[in-house]
Amino acid sequence: MHLDDYSRFDAVGLSELVRRKEVTPEELLQAALAAIARVNPRLNAVIDVREAEARNLLKQGLPEGPFRGVPFLIKDLVLHAAGVPTDLGSRLGKGVVFPHDSALAARIQRAGLVTVGRTNTPEFGNNATTEPVLHGPTRNPWNLERSPGGSSGGSAAAVAAGIVPVAHGNDGGGSLRIPASLCGLFGLKPTRGRISIGPDVAEALNGMGVEHVVSRTVRDSAAMMDATCAPEPGDPYYAPPPERPFLDEVKHKPRRLRIALSRTAVSGVPVSPDCVAAVEDAARLCMDLGHEVVEAGPTYDARLLNSAMTTVWAAALANWVYGLGAMMGRTPGPENLETTTWEVARYGAALKVADLQMALATFNAVSRSVGAFFVEHDLLLTPTVAVPPFKLGVMNAMEPRAPEDWYAHVFSLCPFSALFNVTGQPAMSVPLYWNAEGLPIGVQFAGRFADEATLFRLAGQLEEARPWAARRPPVHVTAA
Repeated sequence: MHLDDYSRFDAVGLSELVRRKEVTPEELLQAALAAIARVNPRLNAVIDVREAEARNLLKQGLPEGPFRGVPFLIKDLVLHAAGVPTDLGSRLGKGVVFPHDSALAARIQRAGLVTVGRTNTPEFGNNATTEPVLHGPTRNPWNLERSPGGSSGGSAAAVAAGIVPVAHGNDGGGSLRIPASLCGLFGLKPTRGRISIGPDVAEALNGMGVEHVVSRTVRDSAAMMDATCAPEPGDPYYAPPPERPFLDEVKHKPRRLRIALSRTAVSGVPVSPDCVAAVEDAARLCMDLGHEVVEAGPTYDARLLNSAMTTVWAAALANWVYGLGAMMGRTPGPENLETTTWEVARYGAALKVADLQMALATFNAVSRSVGAFFVEHDLLLTPTVAVPPFKLGVMNAMEPRAPEDWYAHVFSLCPFSALFNVTGQPAMSVPLYWNAEGLPIGVQFAGRFADEATLFRLAGQLEEARPWAARRPPVHVTAA
C-alpha cells in the first residue's frame, strides 16, 4: 500500500478496507514500517519498533475486532503489554518488562489493532514536553525546532506525521490535550473511571490520570473508546455506561448548547494573543452553528489548587520512583533520574499523610464549585494551552528547580487542562485554528461528568463544519 493512500485513511477507514478485503493487515503493517522509516529519524517519536512481534501476531491470526489490522503505537508509560519493555521514559526504569498485559493492552489487542512500536514520553510523564534524557527529544512535525508537547508527545508527533492514524496516550494534567493542541490533532480526556488502568494500578495520581488516544479524526477517538471502555473487577472508579456507542454520537448533531467562554486563566498567567484568537474563533463558529455562547467561567482559588496538585503529583512520583527502584534493584538518584524528577521525588517522599489529605480536601472543594458551574452550562470553552507550540528546551527538566517552581513553570504554559483531571470531567482539545506561522493551536471544551456524548456530538459537528484531518505538516510520510 502506497503511503499516500495509507495516510489518507483514518483507523476506522483502514479497518473498513481490511473488512472489504481491499487491503490486508500485512500490507498495512508494511506501510506503517515504511512510514516510521521515512519520518521517524527526523522526529524521534517512535523509540522502539516491534516488527517481529507484529508479524508474529499476524501469523497467529487477528481477532475480528473493530480495528482489525490497523497499525497502532503505545506510549511508553502506564500501559504495558506482556514481554514488551516499559522504560517510563527513565533510565531508572529502563528494561522493565511485565509478564502480562494490562487490561487496556488486552482490549487493544482484542480490538484487532497491531502494535508496531512504542512512543517517546518524558520521564514518568512529569513534563509538558517530550524531551527525556533516556531517548532524547521528540520534534514537532509542524516545526522541528518546536515541542510536540507532553507527556503523550511521541504519540502525537507520530499521528500528525502520518505514521499511524491513532496512538495510545494518557492524561494526568493535560498529557493528551496539550500534545493534541501543539500537533493539530483531536485529543479527548475521558471521564475518570471510563477506561480501566488495572489490574496492577488501582488509580493514577489519586484519580487524576486516565487513558485514551490521540487521533486525526473524531470518529477514531469515539470508536477507540467504544472498544476499550469497561470496568475491571476491583476498579475504584466506574463511569456510568453510555446510552449508546460513542461512535453513534459523532453522527448526531447536538442540541442547542449553552457554552461558557473563558479567554483568561483563573491563575492570572498571561495567555498568548494567538490562543485568545483561537478560542474567539471557536466561539464564533459555535454561534454560527446555533449554540449559545456566554462569557463565564468557574471560580476557585487557583493558587491553592496548584499547591494541592503539586502535593498529589509529588507524592505519586515519589511512590513511583522509590517503588520502581526497589523492584529493579536500583537506587534512585541523580545518576539515573533527571534533575527535576529527583527533586520532586525527594520532596514527595518528605510529605506527610496530612499533606496529602489536605490536598485531596482542596480537590473536593474545587470539584464541588466547578460541578455547580456546570449545572448552568453544558460546556466550558477555553484555550487548551496558553502559548502556541513552544521551542524545545523551554521545559528543561535537567535545570535545577524547586518542585513548586517546576510546577509553576508548567502551569504558566498549561493553566487550563489539569482542572478537569482534578474534577474527573471529560475534556477535549479540538484543532480548529492555525496561526500566521502555520502552527496549530487547539481549543478546549470541557463537559459534565460522564457526558462524553455531548463532547463527541459537538466535535463531530465542528469537524464537519471545518475539516482538519487533511491538513498535513511539513514533516509527513507523504512529503518528499
